[in-house]
Amino acid sequence: HPIPAMNLSTFSAALAVLTAHSTSAFTFSTPSRTIRRCTFSNPASPLFGIMDEVNSDAFNLSDLLKQDDSVSGNGGVTTDEMEKAYEMFLGQLVFSTNDPRIDIMENYDLVVDPQWLSWLDRKISSCTDVEEKMALRDLNNMILDIKKRVELSKAQEERAAKEAEEAEQQRIAAAEAEMEKGRAMSGSDVLRKAAAVDTAGVDKIVQEQSGGEKKKTFYETDLTPEIRMSYEDMCKNVLPPYKAGETVATVVFNHYDQFDAQFIKVLNERAQNGDADSQAVLGALAEEQQKRVNAATMALKEVLAQGEPMRMEGSIVKLAKEGRIDEPFLLLLEANAEQAKAAGATGPAELMTRLRKRAMQEKDKQSATREIKLLRQLLRESNSSEREKLLTDAFTPKEALIVPGTAANAAKAIDGEAPEQEKPMPEVPPPDFINCCKAVLLNFGNLNIDEERGDLATQIKLIASEAEVVATRIYGQGMTAKEQQDRAWKEQTTSIFDLETLEIEAERRGEVAPWANPDANDDLIPGFGPDGKMQIGGT
Repeated sequence: HPIPAMNLSTFSAALAVLTAHSTSAFTFSTPSRTIRRCTFSNPASPLFGIMDEVNSDAFNLSDLLKQDDSVSGNGGVTTDEMEKAYEMFLGQLVFSTNDPRIDIMENYDLVVDPQWLSWLDRKISSCTDVEEKMALRDLNNMILDIKKRVELSKAQEERAAKEAEEAEQQRIAAAEAEMEKGRAMSGSDVLRKAAAVDTAGVDKIVQEQSGGEKKKTFYETDLTPEIRMSYEDMCKNVLPPYKAGETVATVVFNHYDQFDAQFIKVLNERAQNGDADSQAVLGALAEEQQKRVNAATMALKEVLAQGEPMRMEGSIVKLAKEGRIDEPFLLLLEANAEQAKAAGATGPAELMTRLRKRAMQEKDKQSATREIKLLRQLLRESNSSEREKLLTDAFTPKEALIVPGTAANAAKAIDGEAPEQEKPMPEVPPPDFINCCKAVLLNFGNLNIDEERGDLATQIKLIASEAEVVATRIYGQGMTAKEQQDRAWKEQTTSIFDLETLEIEAERRGEVAPWANPDANDDLIPGFGPDGKMQIGGT
């Protein structure tokens, strides 16, 4: 469904982060699993082993999609080769462990290629497996959705740049007019102008204290063309015509979680322009909201009926297991806490705040992944020191309290030996958390959830920078793939320069390094001569 487009400029910034490393040509890193068998039927034919296959060009398909204007068609590439290249690229997207949207953005130039999209459409049409066909169709819809958002983001950037240019031209024109006016001023006019400048600062402060010009709220801001376009697909989902058996009430119920504040503004605009269908959807949405608020009120009464705070928290745990803690329930707790605080009832206000905090903790436990749970906790925390504590606790490797029940560990326990412990692992690995932040930025980066702290993209970028600091402090500075290879090579082998240093040190001590002593036949492996070759027949 479309992303809430409350601030497309921040969404554009989020997309810029994700597309900074997008590739521009098809390069496939996933190795093929087919290995040629060695054949001995023809002595003249060469023998191929695993490394021969790996070192060959069998895995380099980047040249298959290079376009050559001098050759018609696919740049001289055969249809079979294109088919293989597309199949391998599709496999990378389907079987990747990352969020699909992240992989799409990292390969944006490839996934929006018209030839690739045409091939994917043909594959969907010719697919006979129902589940595979649904998965491919979902992937195709996701690609088209992201393509549309990128185009909307670019249109928003162009419009913002044009408006900024027009504003700058107006400012220059006003300044020039002021200059012309100043040249025609008399001496007394200059004195009156100077007096006005003297009191300008005081007048501004008085104006601000008296209310002055107020900043527009979210509901007072105008809808841009890009926002309207971003909700076109969502409007098609909730507005007639409906499928057989569907009503406006059932459609609203099924899409309830997708009705954000921006989408409601779009529907309100349509309704004010005379769209009866949009008005009917808004009416059904109001009824559904009232039902959920009533259900939340009944749930809160059940909690408060327990009497004691501990029992109340236990009731909240029960509600969480039953799936009855939703957004209306949390908002109801928050409203009661604010109302009690405004009335001066400190005790009830603290109780409601405590119950709300416990309800949010229990709701976090229902999250699909630990990364999402951590991110939700960090977004709720306004104190940077507390966020740092949460990140440190999540990123720090911890020893497993329970030893894995493997057969090897069971055998060691029978023999009285200590079982092998797994390597300490963090609750949330930093790379997984960063990928989670990227996915949320891509899906909801322009959502304005807090007018004081900024939109969601601003908050997540701040959290990501804090996470990078904490992860660097725990694990050290990150390394590129080349740096990791260099380190692995250095730690597992000894360079000739290290051997030379050891040889020189041995000479200073009056010793000879074993590999530098030509007469050290006693140190030779039995059966091998000084030249390292095996001796046969006693010679």
